[in-house]
Amino acid sequence: MSTAAAYITGLGAYLPGEPVGNDQIADRLGGHDERTERLRRRVLASNGIRQRHYAIDDDGQTTELNEELAAKAIRAALHDRGIGAEDLGMLACATTQGDLLIPGFGSMVHGRLGGGPKQVLSVSGVCSSSLSALDAAVSKIRLGDHPRAAVVGSELSSRWLHQRRFDGVKPSLNAAFLRWMLSDGAGAVVLEFQPRPDRPSLRVDWVRQVSLAHDHEVCMSSGLSGRSAIAGQTWQDFPDAASAEKEGLLQIRQETRQLKALADAGLAQFEELLDIGLIDLRKLDHVLCHYSTNAFRDLAFDGIRKRIPQLDTGRWFSNLETRGNTGSASIFIALEEAWRTGRFAAGDTVLLAVPESGRFSFAFAQLTVVAPRRP
Repeated sequence: MSTAAAYITGLGAYLPGEPVGNDQIADRLGGHDERTERLRRRVLASNGIRQRHYAIDDDGQTTELNEELAAKAIRAALHDRGIGAEDLGMLACATTQGDLLIPGFGSMVHGRLGGGPKQVLSVSGVCSSSLSALDAAVSKIRLGDHPRAAVVGSELSSRWLHQRRFDGVKPSLNAAFLRWMLSDGAGAVVLEFQPRPDRPSLRVDWVRQVSLAHDHEVCMSSGLSGRSAIAGQTWQDFPDAASAEKEGLLQIRQETRQLKALADAGLAQFEELLDIGLIDLRKLDHVLCHYSTNAFRDLAFDGIRKRIPQLDTGRWFSNLETRGNTGSASIFIALEEAWRTGRFAAGDTVLLAVPESGRFSFAFAQLTVVAPRRP
């Protein structure tokens, strides 16, 4: 490991509105017909989510922008650290879809946050984009380019999940799967070149991200008319956006048949980290794994037990059931809750794991809890 280091010294999260339980989803997103209710019950029974948050009201109107969710999470992390936005040299922002097509999400978040000139990075993708943003910010801290940076993952998917997006469009299980899976929220961390002096910090030991797109077709997408991008057949090639939406191209779709292969590939990547020595199971105290459904958790446990028969599942932490699947924000929202509720002690190691179904990407990071920096 490099002698230069980066430390997480503040954490924040923001979840819009009151929690929405399973029996309230249809009131918020619409869809009371018998077929929709049947699909909803089927998806909810498998994913294990009991409540989530939406930045839309009962009339389907957006109550907060994605950039606002991100800025509020960053402010919470800054407050946790006891500094202001003016103390940041870099802002790395990850999301699946910002509020606008142009400019980049990072620029919009910076404009909302303020705090003077900054290096800004916008990272697009799906779930693992937040750890890619973390990787970039950690690198800049270690290079000495900035003493402090903030990283945020933020999602506002609900406005794409409302019934109006599904009216007049041919029903699809692949679209319904994510409709009752995704929700809104943001999570953020503050990074510094040294640990904070007044309480423990999280040292970032390493971050690894790998894409297996060369071996796999698209698994989660929006804007495609099929499983491959073909010139003249994406959503931008239709005569107008309304035509693309009528054909279902603006729905978020999950190729559910590929999910078993995704889980297998994720386990293979985890085993590779074990084999090369980046992960030492004898010293691994906590695992925070983002997954969209409890079925993935069970597959992970079954696969890891083949390698580690004595696996202690008590090491795993997830708040999927109470916070929902917030995409790129999920891993930081889980980390913030685990940190705030006192799960970690000085010397503990923490593994972050994020499989992304978009086109088979996987991101991992290892953190170590370090004691306060003495003056």
